Amino acid sequence: MKIAYLECATGIAGDMTLAALVDAGVPWDRIRAGIESLGLPGVALRLDEVHRCGFRALKLIVEHPEQHAHRHYSDIRELIDRAGALTASQKALAHRLFLAIAEAEARVHGMPLEQVHFHEVGAIDSIVDLVGTAIGFDLLEADRIVCAPIPTGRGSVRIDHGVCSVPTPATAELLKGVPLVDLPVDFELTTPTGAAIVKTLAAQFGPRPAMTIDHVGCGAGTKDFPDRPNILRLFLGTAREEAADDVVCLLETNLDDVAGEVVGYACERLLQAGALDVSTTAIRMKKGRPGVLLSVLCEPALRPALEDILFRETGTLGIRRMSVERAKQQRRAHRVETPWGTVAGKVSAQGGRVTGFSPEYEDCARIARAANVPLRDVMRAADLAYAAAPLDWDSGFETTAAAAPAAPRDHSHSHDHSHDHGHSHDHGHSHDHGHSHDHGHRR
Repeated sequence: MKIAYLECATGIAGDMTLAALVDAGVPWDRIRAGIESLGLPGVALRLDEVHRCGFRALKLIVEHPEQHAHRHYSDIRELIDRAGALTASQKALAHRLFLAIAEAEARVHGMPLEQVHFHEVGAIDSIVDLVGTAIGFDLLEADRIVCAPIPTGRGSVRIDHGVCSVPTPATAELLKGVPLVDLPVDFELTTPTGAAIVKTLAAQFGPRPAMTIDHVGCGAGTKDFPDRPNILRLFLGTAREEAADDVVCLLETNLDDVAGEVVGYACERLLQAGALDVSTTAIRMKKGRPGVLLSVLCEPALRPALEDILFRETGTLGIRRMSVERAKQQRRAHRVETPWGTVAGKVSAQGGRVTGFSPEYEDCARIARAANVPLRDVMRAADLAYAAAPLDWDSGFETTAAAAPAAPRDHSHSHDHSHDHGHSHDHGHSHDHGHSHDHGHRR
């Protein structure tokens, strides 16, 4: 099992995460190509080797022209969707990161999601950080991402809405359900971009798991503390895949006065927020009333956020919660080539024996729409591609299998997507935290 561990000794920000990914071996040219496909004008990227308290690390520098316009959440979505060099999975992960921030902003400002406009997080450097991080973790293909408890820092920071205490309102909202640790530093250590990354990607919070370390990547913040290195360390390693059991949270609520469309929308929102599974069951309630049992399976850290969605969207008066043990098959990411393009999927195994391959629905649906072919043909072609080159779990495997022959069709019609927070604004962009920009993201 491939494990990525984020050691956030002095917090986490988007630029630190992206630099740590590259330092750990993720190809910088592929990340840079994806960022450049966003079409952001006048943007230049570079990675510098710096020292923090005598320790080396990589520092991301984003140079761009002065900007004043704020972007709405819909603007960010369109920007990501238009990026031609991003894969479907990279776009999906970037959307999840920005959705987490948009939901936090909507919550703290009391406005609908589509009316949210980003200040600092809509700035070019923040877009680079989050989209680059999405690309990096997609290329990393870690089976599990674990994160240390998060220090937020202390004191106050000036944002677009005035002076706020640390953590800022959006950061605090994002860190609901995430274990925090107190670090007596009067500085904003964790930013909204960093909080969104750990909230979206981390499956577990705690000490570094038992693993054999293969690579260590170090991403530097701009601030150079006198008594501690301002470095985010990313440990990449492997762990034996013996016990595939874990403990997850099961949330349940009975609904008898909610329209079916509302239940469906609530299920969609729960899945977008990171639920492992959402299901509904027809039940009969007291006095013979027909009802729906809505069940949600999630990581324990996401329980508060998902309960909030259940209360808000369904109006339920109560939610049952319980911890349940889960037995799982081992899984690894894998890609296959179909006649219409590459499809991502998962290979499953039990006791070192491969038990099957499952193509990802989103990839298959994207290809089906683009090629104007039935979804079932794309899924069948992905299955055939894997069957043509079955994998040996123990010996390792390539990221793509040989292309499969075109799937048979049973249809006849023809088929013709730095801010500096110290803020010198030299647009070599040193990005440092003491400044007036909203939600301080460069650390």
